[in-house]
Amino acid sequence: MVRMGVIGIGNMGTEHCRMLLAGRIPDAVLTAVADLRPDRRAWAETHFPSDVSVFDSAEALMTSGRCDAVIVAVPHPSHPRVTVAALESGLHVLCEKPIAVSTAEAKCMAEAACRTGKTFALMFNQRTNGLYKRMKQLLDSGELGPIKRVSWIITDWYRTQRYYDSGSWRATWLGEGGGVLLNQCPHQLDLLQWLCGMPVRVQARCHEGKWHDIEVEDDVTACLEWANGATGTFVASTGDLPGVNRLEITCDRGRLLCEDGRVTLWKLPVSEREYVRTAQSAYDKPPHTETVFDDGGENPQHAGVTAAFVQHILHGAPLVARGEEGLASLMLSNAIHLSGWTGQAVTLPIDEAAFLQELNARRAASRLKDSVDVTFLTDHSGTGRAE
Repeated sequence: MVRMGVIGIGNMGTEHCRMLLAGRIPDAVLTAVADLRPDRRAWAETHFPSDVSVFDSAEALMTSGRCDAVIVAVPHPSHPRVTVAALESGLHVLCEKPIAVSTAEAKCMAEAACRTGKTFALMFNQRTNGLYKRMKQLLDSGELGPIKRVSWIITDWYRTQRYYDSGSWRATWLGEGGGVLLNQCPHQLDLLQWLCGMPVRVQARCHEGKWHDIEVEDDVTACLEWANGATGTFVASTGDLPGVNRLEITCDRGRLLCEDGRVTLWKLPVSEREYVRTAQSAYDKPPHTETVFDDGGENPQHAGVTAAFVQHILHGAPLVARGEEGLASLMLSNAIHLSGWTGQAVTLPIDEAAFLQELNARRAASRLKDSVDVTFLTDHSGTGRAE
């Protein structure tokens, strides 16, 4: 049995607690929670069983001896500090997305996991969705040939001004470190590189406060290039109504479309690159087959990630996403931001120092709505902090 603690019992942390208390995670039990806010601690003491210890800081929970592993669900600028401290306290860590605000700040987490030998996993729950797993299986099999073009329009993240006004940290460079890219889209950016590999070049436009009274981006259009010559676009917004979630991947021998809860595959009997040179007519097109897949009822989401984390600790079972895998999607997010800020194309891996310089300038000028209770790292070593 793995004794689990949850650090940060806001919206997401509370859901993790309920999931554990409901017995949805085999071989795991909730034994402790921690939160800086007195009102959340009081709520936990009222609503959770008496054998769940409630602590007023992450550090108090870590040194209590009450846990074998923790879920880190604090605001993401604090993920590196809390994760490193937990790993160094001898605890296994499952961290919420995104891994951090910048790759430079996040690397200390993977280094700590390697140094301590403890399990470090990331909550990329969309990888458990049967639709995306089917797409990955088809792409990895090679039967569709190399990828030629990718398009993801993810604009069903509509948010009102009231959403952004609901917390002092929301939609500020200091409190959150980004907008739609860092808050809403980490899952899609992870899936994009998980399915298609990492692009090598990004050119982006990031519109800050286009649809809302906020200082971070709420509308993004990015053009992507891969090493094999494939191109793509990634469009995200919290200001479109109604929005859409449409992922389309065109390959040499077919096309995949994920939309409205299903994947459609159009498959060619031949390579398009070969056919274009051998066709006997200017307008010839080869026949194709069409197949529609649903998720097969497979979509365990957060419970699936957490269950895999627990079984990995106990028996070495595969994780859904290793912690260091969060660096790839964050690198892509950072590249889109940096291109949007500078107006220039950005090659990957990015210049991390240049990204941090731009980000920290925005943090320094951030217009806080109230006091923001957040800790973030500002250097590669993990020693620079602001509280």
